[in-house]
Amino acid sequence: MYPEQLVAPMRTDLTSAGFAELKTPEEVDNYLKDKKGTTLLVINSVCGCAAGAARPGVKWALQSSPKKPTNLATVFAGVDKEAVSKAREYTLPYPPSSPSIALFKDGELVHFVERHHIEGRNAQMIGQHLVEVFDEFC
Repeated sequence: MYPEQLVAPMRTDLTSAGFAELKTPEEVDNYLKDKKGTTLLVINSVCGCAAGAARPGVKWALQSSPKKPTNLATVFAGVDKEAVSKAREYTLPYPPSSPSIALFKDGELVHFVERHHIEGRNAQMIGQHLVEVFDEFC
């Protein structure tokens, strides 16, 4: 588990962009279960690909896309272990991956971006991909 003072700026990176932070399994269930509309869930991480590509790419997509998810949420891998475990139940059959980005429509997982799709790509590439995903599902 990472110390809170280390991850606080990484949490703020998404919460300041309007993401609800889910820290417990109950919060994850309450937020995701039977949710209407589209929900973007970012499984955040301290790694470099989260800082350099995932978080900035997600924010770029939300600023650039004419279509946007209705709901925004995040959990933090390596910090809020139980919340992340619960979130990963919703992203099955995909294996655990962080960072990662999930899009749900009316409670059903419709798109998932795994870590290996984030690594080696820049923020704009991630963002452009998400814009296309939002255009299809939102």
